[in-house]
Amino acid sequence: VLLAAAVCTKAGKAIVSRQFVEMTRTRIEGLLAAFPKLMNTGKQHTFVETDSVRYVYQPLEKLYMVLITTKNSNILEDLETLRLFSRVIPEYCRVLEESEISEHCFDLIFAFDEIVALGYRENVNLAQIRTFTEMDSHEEKVFRAVRETQEREAKAEMRRKAKELQQARRDAERSGKKVPAFGGFGNVSSMSSGSLITDTIVEPEKPKITPVPVRSSGPSKALKLGAKGKEVDNFVDQLKSEGETIISSSGKRGSDVSKVLPPPVNVESIHLRVEEKISLSCGRDGGLQNMEVLGMVTLRVTDEKNGRIRLAINNNDNKGLQLQTHPNVDKKLFTAESVIGLKNPEKSFPLNNDVGVLKWRLQTTDESLIPLTINCWPSESGSGCDVNIEYELQEENLELNDVVISIPVPSGVGAPVIGDLDGEYKHDSRRNILEWCLPVIDANNKTGSLEFSIAGQPNDFFPINVSFVSKRNYCDIQTVHRQDAHQRRGNSTSCGEEQQQQR
Repeated sequence: VLLAAAVCTKAGKAIVSRQFVEMTRTRIEGLLAAFPKLMNTGKQHTFVETDSVRYVYQPLEKLYMVLITTKNSNILEDLETLRLFSRVIPEYCRVLEESEISEHCFDLIFAFDEIVALGYRENVNLAQIRTFTEMDSHEEKVFRAVRETQEREAKAEMRRKAKELQQARRDAERSGKKVPAFGGFGNVSSMSSGSLITDTIVEPEKPKITPVPVRSSGPSKALKLGAKGKEVDNFVDQLKSEGETIISSSGKRGSDVSKVLPPPVNVESIHLRVEEKISLSCGRDGGLQNMEVLGMVTLRVTDEKNGRIRLAINNNDNKGLQLQTHPNVDKKLFTAESVIGLKNPEKSFPLNNDVGVLKWRLQTTDESLIPLTINCWPSESGSGCDVNIEYELQEENLELNDVVISIPVPSGVGAPVIGDLDGEYKHDSRRNILEWCLPVIDANNKTGSLEFSIAGQPNDFFPINVSFVSKRNYCDIQTVHRQDAHQRRGNSTSCGEEQQQQR
């Protein structure tokens, strides 16, 4: 009979032990503690016997896989069982170390139970054990698929009923009749389908701003709290009455409001959008592995009289860009005068469509072209790692906004202890990431640092990801709109332009 299966250290300390008969914890710990003292180093045996039990074992690097059996057990069958136990462990543990065994202890116990039941070995192989522990059920999948289908149908029916109720309510309001009460506690309307739908599922309409009634109370000598806030509210109400748009920032930081409500873009009859994306990867020692810059000028014309517009491109960049124009653009004109116009001057640009008229590309490994450098120094200490990270803006003419530097941190060791900090930080325990947030990096704020301490190793804090946006292009390419001579005499137009840069 197989009494127990255990993974222990060479000193006899039990990491995982599964008993298949009634045994106390003291008993199994005593048996495993005595096991290393019974082994003879000079012999090649894989079993040791005492007066009461037999140990059948196999070394696993710094650990032992041990089976404790009775003395009258079949040792050949026990050796076969031992080999199966030893093959199961690498299925769940990447490395055969004490920490890895402890982390996957429950997976190992479940697999051990599939091999041995009540002290006797089951007739299974490694593939069957893997299938049994996954507990993959076809019936369960069918049940889940049917339930998800029923939920989708119920939600679709709920939305349809809600729209019917809303339409009935609007019709009643237009005709001036009394609005019927759909659902509620004391007033339930009867429906032909026999189902009851309450007001809580009706999609709420947009809230309307209603003036707050002012209480007509006499003068009070009691202490008034928040009087200044009321004055501010009155001032805001006055601005609203004059037509000003007021954005409430209560409960949100300025950066959150700017992300939720982006500033409106001035879109006119001729709209240019200059977009540029930078993607680069660097080594830990600072060497640039690859850097790619992709830029595009997109034109949108909404008025037919401006369809034959021409764009003058001011290319002051000296980084070695590769420029490419749209196939319908006159390349000779662009090469000679840096002007974008159609090949056929009688045709106009497509109306109400975004047309990419010019794009550029830069690919390099020149380290001097990196716009922002990150330097990370993790150093091991007695309690873990002390990490120092600093940034430096190399292109001083750029202004980087909403910079987020994401540093991976080890899981299961708690939050990092922050030391010196420029800007703000957020610890995402779900994704195991420390986000270093900086609203602006420019020539006046070109360097900054972050220090924190956490348990881990230097390799745990890589790779570091950086993202930012910028209103100014990395490549010095500007656009100016022009029109044909007969258009300039008869028409005048304005041009809206937006620029964006991402990394």
